[in-house]
Amino acid sequence: MATHSNDHLDEAVLMARPEAEIGRLGSRSLVLGGAGVLLALVGFFVSRETFLQSYLVGYIFWLSITLGSLGILMIHHLTGGAWGMVGRRIWEAGTKTLPLMVILFLPIAFNLEGLYAWARPEAAHDPVVQLKVAYLNAPFFYVRAVLFFVIWGGLIYVLNRWSREQDEEPARLIGPKDRRFRLLSGPGLCLLVITVTFMSVDWVMSLDPHFYSTIFGVLMLGGQGLATMAFTILVLSALVRFDPMARVAKPDVFHDLGKLMFAFVMLWAYFNVSQLLIIWSANLPEEIPFYLERLNGPWRWVSTILLLLQFVLPFLFLLSRDLKRNPSAVRWVATVILVMRVVDLVWTIGPVFRHEGSGLHWLDFALVLAIGALWLPLFWRSLAGRPLVPARDPYFKEAMAHVGH
Repeated sequence: MATHSNDHLDEAVLMARPEAEIGRLGSRSLVLGGAGVLLALVGFFVSRETFLQSYLVGYIFWLSITLGSLGILMIHHLTGGAWGMVGRRIWEAGTKTLPLMVILFLPIAFNLEGLYAWARPEAAHDPVVQLKVAYLNAPFFYVRAVLFFVIWGGLIYVLNRWSREQDEEPARLIGPKDRRFRLLSGPGLCLLVITVTFMSVDWVMSLDPHFYSTIFGVLMLGGQGLATMAFTILVLSALVRFDPMARVAKPDVFHDLGKLMFAFVMLWAYFNVSQLLIIWSANLPEEIPFYLERLNGPWRWVSTILLLLQFVLPFLFLLSRDLKRNPSAVRWVATVILVMRVVDLVWTIGPVFRHEGSGLHWLDFALVLAIGALWLPLFWRSLAGRPLVPARDPYFKEAMAHVGH
């Protein structure tokens, strides 16, 4: 039963920075990341072509959490609620990894011909590519990429600056300055949806310049939300072991986050089934090969795994109220979903390059770990640099008053 007592919300405890505890969490993630770096180095010398393809998978995976954090953060600013107050610092720290993602984009930008068929000289003889050449050309590709990063970076900078200003001010009543988060987040979400849609077309869908889908950007947005919610639950289940998260991350909060993750599981399934039905029923020669390749041959079993582990099992488990309220239980569901997000990206990107073999390649996972070895330390450092709870947000105590203890 919810209680309206805020006695447990002692500001001195809530504003503390458990840097030592977060440092230990960061050290554990470095172990996995280090193994990924070693495997990635081996893969680089074994097959640079496969390395580059797997690098794109790893890059898009971590970028999805960076941008997903921005999206969920703005949704929280628009809607409020205890779930957002508890997860806010995680998303703010996630957004601060964008400068790293700008740097990590350079290997992709400098190797367009190695990834994108439309960037190769022989594309001049492809009539389909020539119809799209006004959009699919290197200079315009670079201009759009710069525009994406500028828009994302601007939103991230402003939201984090305002949040830091709240921490530096004494607790106060709600004022006009606090409504600016909401005023920016509305149009900010619109900009994010538009830019991620075009980013998805540029960096992923155009790998096969003959294919197009009007729902592709929405698929990527849903995947970003799903990956971010799974990542949030994993991080929060580790932070809840010590103060201040132990005081605020109650079962009600995990229940809310679990419901949001469940919603993104449903959205992912809905968007994918919608695309499949439309493309399969139309049976157009420029669209249907996308599914013919992925539902046959070495990719058939990958499709089956995705169906079972990214939809069926999470759907069944997350129906349980008790499981969603249990951090130890729901984190395992989140772990499976996060791994399946990697598999889903490989399933989307891999068939463009790999027509034989098992489908999945060990370098796909090695590059995810290797890029994570750079992304995660920056995330943990950003998280440790601020109080874990926005205790001086004027909406904080009101939101937490409705959380059961």
